[in-house]
Amino acid sequence: MTEKPRQRREWFGSVVSNKMDKTVVVAVARVVSHPVYRKFIRRVTKLKAHDEQNACQVGDRVKLIETRPISKHKHWRVVQIIERAQPE
Repeated sequence: MTEKPRQRREWFGSVVSNKMDKTVVVAVARVVSHPVYRKFIRRVTKLKAHDEQNACQVGDRVKLIETRPISKHKHWRVVQIIERAQPE
């Protein structure tokens, strides 16, 4: 019996911190419906992601892919920097 490889989740978000070595914190925003009132609410999830080249800056828009656990809290990897932050 051959099994297909599991589809890895991909999330898009913006970098909120890059102070760690080879790690960035990415805020992923999503819109969910309230179970009772049916109002749409913005929810933000912060994920720690592996950034091998330390290329990400705060404000960058990035694409994340699910990967094996790299550390206790790191289960995501930065695949692509979609949009660079505007320099001030």
